[in-house]
Amino acid sequence: MLFDTDVLIWVLRDNENAVRLVEAAEERRLSVITYMELLQGARDKRELKTIKDFLARSAFQMVSLTENTGHRASIYMEEYGLNAGLRIADALISATAVEGGITLCTGNIKHYRHIEDLDTKQFRP
Repeated sequence: MLFDTDVLIWVLRDNENAVRLVEAAEERRLSVITYMELLQGARDKRELKTIKDFLARSAFQMVSLTENTGHRASIYMEEYGLNAGLRIADALISATAVEGGITLCTGNIKHYRHIEDLDTKQFRP
């Protein structure tokens, strides 16, 4: 399962539903974009360390961007950027999931609703 940034933020805030969901996942993956979003949200070095420790302790596998991922994300931006308000990070995260054949777990299902070839699992805090 590829976890969207919002789900991991809920885990870091000790939301029980999010913690159980991540603990139950056989494979825990995150896009490098999600990783960067988490780092961007850190307010100080302590929070940065908390994020990095959590990801290491939970055995998350980072999924890097590939040429195919970038190409697919650019197609998503062309198709859904204007009419659906798709943002760059969401295009890259969804393209990562589709290219890897991985289900994306997100609490922001509306961000991805137009991407037909994306398999999603909705998270509710």
